[in-house]
Amino acid sequence: MVKVTFRFENGEAVEAFATSGEDLLEVARMANVAIDAPCSGNGSCGKCRVKLLGGNLESVQTRHISDEEYAEGWRLACCSKVTEDVEVEVPDIASAYRSRMKVADLSSPEEIAIFEHTKQDVEEAGIRLENDMDILNVVMDEPTLDDTMPDNERLMRAIKKLTGCRQAHLPYTVLRRMAAVLRESKFDVQCVIRRSKDGERIFVYDIYPKDAQVVAGGLAVDIGTTTVSALLIDMLTGKVLGKASSGNGQIRYGADVINRIIESTKPGGAKRLQDAVIKETINPLIAQMCRATGVKQEHIYRMCVAGNTTMNHLFAGVDADPIRMEPYIPTFFKTNSLYASDLGIDINPDAHIIVAPNIGSYVGGDITAGTLVSTIWNRPEFSLFVDLGTNGELVFGNSDFMMSCACSAGPAFEGGDISCGMRATDGAIEACTIDRDTMEPTFQVVGGQKPIGLCGSGIIDVISELFTTGIINPKGKFVREGERIHRDKYGMGSYVLAFAGDAGADRDVEITEVDIDNFIRAKGAIFSAIRTMLASLDFDVSMIENVYVAGGIGSGINMRNAVNIGMFPDIPQEKFHYIGNSSLAGAYTMLLSNEAEKKTYEVASNMTYLELSAVPGYMDEFVAACFIPHTDTTLFPSVNQDQE
Repeated sequence: MVKVTFRFENGEAVEAFATSGEDLLEVARMANVAIDAPCSGNGSCGKCRVKLLGGNLESVQTRHISDEEYAEGWRLACCSKVTEDVEVEVPDIASAYRSRMKVADLSSPEEIAIFEHTKQDVEEAGIRLENDMDILNVVMDEPTLDDTMPDNERLMRAIKKLTGCRQAHLPYTVLRRMAAVLRESKFDVQCVIRRSKDGERIFVYDIYPKDAQVVAGGLAVDIGTTTVSALLIDMLTGKVLGKASSGNGQIRYGADVINRIIESTKPGGAKRLQDAVIKETINPLIAQMCRATGVKQEHIYRMCVAGNTTMNHLFAGVDADPIRMEPYIPTFFKTNSLYASDLGIDINPDAHIIVAPNIGSYVGGDITAGTLVSTIWNRPEFSLFVDLGTNGELVFGNSDFMMSCACSAGPAFEGGDISCGMRATDGAIEACTIDRDTMEPTFQVVGGQKPIGLCGSGIIDVISELFTTGIINPKGKFVREGERIHRDKYGMGSYVLAFAGDAGADRDVEITEVDIDNFIRAKGAIFSAIRTMLASLDFDVSMIENVYVAGGIGSGINMRNAVNIGMFPDIPQEKFHYIGNSSLAGAYTMLLSNEAEKKTYEVASNMTYLELSAVPGYMDEFVAACFIPHTDTTLFPSVNQDQE
């Protein structure tokens, strides 16, 4: 056995033991050390970089590590085997999974406005924002020698008399603490309850003394392949109490759902992936929000989850392997059988977990939840809803019909497959312009600090600017030279946005030709999916009246730049609307409103799913779109005009 010490820049260290010859990345995974590995260890992404501090590793030098970096001790964890006691540093760079958890400042009007706007849109569509939870004040006669009714019957009788229901159910968690609470408050208590649809049955979540400060909390969670976001709300008022986001702990098992599914089929894999998203990601988010707001975790009585089909299966600990195997049949599209105690969620154990319904193997609850809040199902005009994530999902239609499809865009929109890519957290360049003559960049950084990487919206801006200023050609290759253009020994070019001395990292923040090529494929997947879906309906882009773009890729997408690179159709700019994280907004709405939950199931059941891989012309469309803006430039007349 050999000892492996993983050291972090903040001074923390984790020790693990391994057998000689074991893969360093696997050792890190078994020790719960999060090393970014979007390709799941096949050596193609170059992101699992570690720095050798002591001892030695049996390492293969790949194209991702230069001679200078190799001499400095940099290695790829997936290409390194442990042969002796060794100490390595895991860099706290922006592209690594160890990006910080972000707890939002809800004093910011922008944070609140997103969800207030969502509520307004949904209410205008005719959905009441009401739910079946309530807090009852229940007063009982105290027991005497002449009145020896047991506590549970006394409480149930009082609730029935107060509400007119026929049945009241007390779970074990309430039964266990009931005697003490009743006597402490002299049988004058508050009960957090849930009513059945017909009002005939009451479920009692909790019991408190009369004067206790009680919050009926709810939790909305968007489980993205790369990022997990959550809201803590007051179920009675709809007020957002807390908001937080973090990297999905599963990312060390691969950036895409296929790698995650493959990992889940290994011995203990399903449990590891479930623990990564629940114990390492969701539970810490809950704890952070509760600390920030003063709400106790056991006072969260309901949870709504929106995620893609694979994320929902891995979250529930359900076999996801059939999703990737023809004929691509998941275990469930919808389920109402999950409770917090089943999955180890650190909230009230009797909390019911609502799962936004999936509609296909690769179109999940995040899209049905997003479609709900986009309200395209309530509009007569034809609208396109696009969610930019690791998978690109689209919905097209109106109040008469809706069609959906999914394309494998890869993790580029969230910073994956990009050498300096990162989530939209502090240090990310989220907007950029480049001077045509000097090639000098001007950029906006999340948090206002030194730049350490690029998030999705920043990548779109940079590639658009590089193209419109003539620095790269339509194939994404560098055709101009200058101080900010670097070339490696193979002649591959890169553009430096921030030199190491001006950046918040220990190396240049730059975008390479390989990065640009990866992003061109991602944007090509989106545009070709739009064209293919419209063609299947015998429509064209001129019939699109509104485009609703969702995804947490930055503060907002510059739609002009997205059109410039050929990601979206060349239609008038006023038709585009960026609606942020619609999956989280949809989960929030479903949590708050029983009618919204019901409507989401209705939307899902009425949506037609198009399997792009079964459409003969899709690959031809995709290949044609892997060009800036497109091989058919007549599709982008405004871009051609700008280039002239």
